Amino acid sequence: MVVQRWIVAALRKRKFFSLDEANQAIAELLTRLNERPFRKREGNRASLFAQLDRPALKPLPADRYQFGEWKTARVNIDYHVEIERHYYSVPYALVHQTVDVHLTGETVELLHKGVRVASHLRSYEQAKATTLTEHMPKAHQKYVGRTPSRLIEDAQQIGACTAQLVEAILAAKRHPEMGYRSCLGILRLAKTYPTERMEAAARRALRARAYNVESMSSILKNQLDRLPAAGDPPLPNAVDHDNIRGAGYFDPPQSNAAEVQ
Repeated sequence: MVVQRWIVAALRKRKFFSLDEANQAIAELLTRLNERPFRKREGNRASLFAQLDRPALKPLPADRYQFGEWKTARVNIDYHVEIERHYYSVPYALVHQTVDVHLTGETVELLHKGVRVASHLRSYEQAKATTLTEHMPKAHQKYVGRTPSRLIEDAQQIGACTAQLVEAILAAKRHPEMGYRSCLGILRLAKTYPTERMEAAARRALRARAYNVESMSSILKNQLDRLPAAGDPPLPNAVDHDNIRGAGYFDPPQSNAAEVQ
């Protein structure tokens, strides 16, 4: 009632053209109200606040309060949890475990059995991943610093089909890092096999949707790349020449067959 009488009523006929202008006017009248002397006791509201309330106040938190949401999530085989279509890493030892998620507008905290195991800045990019190197197993950490574009460029030095296979491997994984081992393995195969065979094997792997180094290695090892694949043009006919006898040469003559009878 006091605020309505001394502030609201006092401003009822004024027009404001911005929120800042209204707040400034309210602040001026609020200061005047707090400094207005009491009728039945000494001092005013401001002095009473300084005497009783201010000494009992505690410092404000360093960070402003943020609304938080709690949920649970299961750690996938790639040591990431999915939260609103974005993926956040946790220590790889927690694969298949359930973690608690504390979600705010700016941060994502992940806890396991009450202990915080990971903290990330919140990202709103869908189908992307936020990954910390220390969460990776040792086998994945050695790939840190490599990029998908660099792997594709290296594969292009071998041939177009090999580059397409490397790109397909990376695209097939939820996180490109999960495909690095296969891509690097394919690049190593190029040190053993010639370009023609690498390209033929990559073409066969693409048709079979075999997006891994094991399939590529098996194709080369078993020389499947030398076989015509479905959709390949037929092999050209042999060149006619007097010294080329042809398959008919090995057929028994009809006359000899009659004499035997």
